Amino acid sequence: MKLKRVFSMTLVTALSLSMIAACSGNNGNNGAAPTTAPTAGNNASASEKPADEPVTLKWALWDWEATAYYKPLIEAYKSKHPNVTIEYVDLGSTDYMTMLSTQLSGGADLDVLTIKDIPGYANLVKQNHLEPLKGFISEKGVDTAAYGGTVEQIQVNDEVYALPFRSDFWLIYYNKDLFDKAGVEYPTNDMTLDQYDELARKMTAGSGVNKVYGAHYHTWRSAVQLFGILDGQHTVVEGDYDFLKPTYERILKEQNDGIVMDYATLKTSSTHYSGVFYNNSIAMMNMGSWFIATQIEKVKSGESAATNWGIVKYPHPDGVEAGTTLGTITSLAVNKKSANKEAALDFLQFVTGSEGAAAIASTGTIPAIKNDEVIGSITSIEGFPADENSKAALSTVKTYLEMPMHEKSADIEVILNEAHDNIMTKNTTIDQGLADMKTRVQQILNN
Repeated sequence: MKLKRVFSMTLVTALSLSMIAACSGNNGNNGAAPTTAPTAGNNASASEKPADEPVTLKWALWDWEATAYYKPLIEAYKSKHPNVTIEYVDLGSTDYMTMLSTQLSGGADLDVLTIKDIPGYANLVKQNHLEPLKGFISEKGVDTAAYGGTVEQIQVNDEVYALPFRSDFWLIYYNKDLFDKAGVEYPTNDMTLDQYDELARKMTAGSGVNKVYGAHYHTWRSAVQLFGILDGQHTVVEGDYDFLKPTYERILKEQNDGIVMDYATLKTSSTHYSGVFYNNSIAMMNMGSWFIATQIEKVKSGESAATNWGIVKYPHPDGVEAGTTLGTITSLAVNKKSANKEAALDFLQFVTGSEGAAAIASTGTIPAIKNDEVIGSITSIEGFPADENSKAALSTVKTYLEMPMHEKSADIEVILNEAHDNIMTKNTTIDQGLADMKTRVQQILNN
């Protein structure tokens, strides 16, 4: 494990968000040896130390140099806690959760832990590496509703071991110029799945290289399957998948009718979703919020010809509230064996709270908490669509995790992907594909 240099800064009073954003570059002190974190005795706790006593926290993360929000978060925290030094430990993005598990099992003195995915989180909980947070949440009055329901979805035996600080969620991107040319009204922030299908059909026109497809589904299973869980009645880890049949029937019919591009062709040609959006080939596309920053940048560089674009909330089933969507989260946890537990919990609360959200949003990244200040920061970025519907699209009411909490989620994911490929390429019927999912996932669940 290679430790980066201790990140230590001079306190700057009244630090503004604009200053935070300006300091989001790389550390530049790579390779230098870090200072040693102060340690406590085996029975000591951070609560026994004076609040102003110097303390060093070791924060496990990945891709320090490529991630814009790490440094602003540390700067913002140190502006209020000058006695705390944050030492980052970059484990790299490849096999990050496996590396983190190995380090913790080997007794590494890490304090704050970045949680990259649900399968890795489940593994760390099973290994008893994470500090339980439910008592802390209650004591500090943390409003878990601010995270859009994701905290409740990562409970394990009625306990919580992490809090989200980043949350990407699914939206609809659309090409305003194509809608204007067709004389069709733009999509809205309250569309049912039937209305989305109808709109996609209206927007399909032309043929050959000049054809415009009304919608687009990338080859990820999540781009199709997860429409089926928006009503909150099912999950993709329960072992019975008949509920996905209407979703597959709808989208395969769109494919057969030429409303969307052929899945097998997209798969064999390795066509990226961004390319077909950039070249004005599709009117609408369901994709994650991570694409916002990419699209803005590609318009500026001239790579994207879709210069007049917007976003709206995800389409929803009948009877489900608009703003219900799908997402992924990045969370923070505290090492159960941390010698600086109180300070680590305080840093966790800051990063996952409204102040941390403001610092993250200042870099153009979507935080887990999306209040008015955060949304205002993101929508004020140059290149973000100026219309009110696009701004309102960033407000969500319920976010279901793409892969919910389950100790065997990694194995289930493999099966779902394989069955999805077979259904979408018509190598099997919908009924046969769903039956295959059920049989194989039940075997995983029963072992």
